[in-house]
Amino acid sequence: MLRKVMLLGAMLAMLSVVAAAPALAVSPHFISASGALNTNGSLTVNFKEAGLGTNQNINYTLSGDATATYVCVNKGGSNPSAQNKTTVAGPVSASGTVNSGKNGNVTSSLTVSPPPSDISCPKGQTLQLAEVTYTNLVLKDTTNNITAPLAGTFESGCLLPNVRGACD
Repeated sequence: MLRKVMLLGAMLAMLSVVAAAPALAVSPHFISASGALNTNGSLTVNFKEAGLGTNQNINYTLSGDATATYVCVNKGGSNPSAQNKTTVAGPVSASGTVNSGKNGNVTSSLTVSPPPSDISCPKGQTLQLAEVTYTNLVLKDTTNNITAPLAGTFESGCLLPNVRGACD
């Protein structure tokens, strides 16, 4: 009988430990989130989130809208005609999973790329990204359902300053 009581007590103790486990993620919150354009036209958002609990796998999604202008460039370094230039717009997104480690924090980044071009270049010309703009960017911790909007618009300006007609 004493053995059964001890076994029941041990089982109850284990159950209370398992039931308390979800309470470890105290208060998830973003400390920072900032975006920067890369020379290839992609946009990287660096972020830090805290209050996640120890060794938790946290899923993130970066989403927004982008408008990109592509041009065909000939061997002479020019965009020879208006038909070889197109602007495309659409949603962009990137996702990733990061472990919070022993301190319950995540410091990481996600990168989105411009929407793809809808033109193909004639023989002897190469397709190149001339300009890109990102708007309505939101970083979301989908595990804990919290967001960090990124204020403002991220504009590359002309990525091909030496290509005649690329950014006109």
